[in-house]
Amino acid sequence: MPTGRLVVCLIAMAGLCLGSPAPGQDNSLSLPPPILTIDQDRIFAETRPGESVNAELEEKTTALAEENSRIEAELIDREQSLTDQRPSLPPDEFRALADAFDTDVQRIRAEQDEKARLITQERETARQQFIGDVAGIISGIVRERGALVVLDRRDVFLSADRIDITDEAIERINAAADERGAE
Repeated sequence: MPTGRLVVCLIAMAGLCLGSPAPGQDNSLSLPPPILTIDQDRIFAETRPGESVNAELEEKTTALAEENSRIEAELIDREQSLTDQRPSLPPDEFRALADAFDTDVQRIRAEQDEKARLITQERETARQQFIGDVAGIISGIVRERGALVVLDRRDVFLSADRIDITDEAIERINAAADERGAE
């Protein structure tokens, strides 16, 4: 189970513990606690705090794409220059230049792949941090609804829309962000 999903399940379990009936309380006529669903992708994409993180990461992704395009153009120019030099160079000298070019291309590709991997890792870390930051808000909804569990909507084959708390969570997260911004 991915960490984000685990966090949501733990939040739900905490809400269950906090919302349990007191010892001796008659619970025989109550309905079973509901199962709720939430769309973590939407919460991360459609809340002000999530949008802020996504915008920053998108800038980094765009900058890397632009850098990759610039590097690609430079490598194409270098390759063309090497191809143009081939007829005038001795074979062993050309081979040394071609091998050096290939080594540079492989090194550059590895460096750029590492940069992309780091952005992806940063996105996942930011997402986990975000879910942790909004856990209290989601836990509040869970307690209010008396839920047993919150499942990520992607893991549910079919459900009634009324058990989805995504819109409510987005509203509350945005309200909390507005309150923090006003302070």
